[in-house]
Amino acid sequence: MNRRNLIITAAAAAMALAAPLAAHAEQDAPIRLIVPYAPGGPLDATSRILAERVRDSLGVVVVDNKAGAGGNIGADIIAKAAPDGQTIGLAATATHAVNPWLFSRMPYDAAKDFAGITQMVRVPNVLVVNAARAEKMGIHSVDDLIKYAKSHPGKLNYGSGGNGSAGHLAGEMFKQRAGIYALHIPYRGASPAQLALLAGEVDFNIDNLAAAAPNIKAGKLKALAVTSLEASPMLPGVAPLSDKFKGFSIDTWWGLVAPAGTPKPVIDKLNKAFTDALKSPETKAKFAPMMAEPVATSPEEFDRFMAAERAKYQKLVKASGAKVD
Repeated sequence: MNRRNLIITAAAAAMALAAPLAAHAEQDAPIRLIVPYAPGGPLDATSRILAERVRDSLGVVVVDNKAGAGGNIGADIIAKAAPDGQTIGLAATATHAVNPWLFSRMPYDAAKDFAGITQMVRVPNVLVVNAARAEKMGIHSVDDLIKYAKSHPGKLNYGSGGNGSAGHLAGEMFKQRAGIYALHIPYRGASPAQLALLAGEVDFNIDNLAAAAPNIKAGKLKALAVTSLEASPMLPGVAPLSDKFKGFSIDTWWGLVAPAGTPKPVIDKLNKAFTDALKSPETKAKFAPMMAEPVATSPEEFDRFMAAERAKYQKLVKASGAKVD
């Protein structure tokens, strides 16, 4: 190789090595990913996992926790950010499906102020009973629970993390479809509600699978059904309530959104990076301990999904009578 060709080859190699560095150098500022909840929970943990996995395609993504008002404070920050792709955030069951009907005043419009990027996660809820108490009551299945409620009117109760919580609304949906009555007992959070079930203070809960799983595995709680439309691979052998009540579906979910008006090419770039990350085996493995199933969708699919969830929860919140002033 003559000296001229050697110089050309060396220059080309240097440019190839410099390209990834240049891409990062061109990033004016990190992308800000708003999580409307406190650090440490599954929404925060899954966001941090994805932020790391998209670093090569999007550059630095910084997770910024903005908790408060049931997620409304963080969601409002996303809604009012500049629509340039530099600020994105999480949309969750509460912020984008329940809160619009639960709160009498909202700082943002869940239907108009956001552009979907992709759904991120689905976590089934599970209908659980205290194992020892259920044994005494002869409750071994959903049919047994319904039979008990109908033969002992006014004697059954259930717990939840509070009025308007996912557990409360799921319980009301179950009562409606089963044609039974059970007194709702609200607690100050999902953990106290589960402790009440373990102590035998309540008869059943509909809890997040991630929270209930350790006590199911320990034999302290008995899982009667999952509330996802289909059986969950994370709880083998437990049938969905949809087998008995057609279309019954009330999962916990969250996904990524940008402020409304964010240009489509920007949304598409974000969607490509995050859906690629969600489809990777590494992501699935890291989400598994949290019982979180990665869900990659198009922006349009996520927008339609959120609209359908809002319509569903509008009816449930109204039927529950829950309200936050």
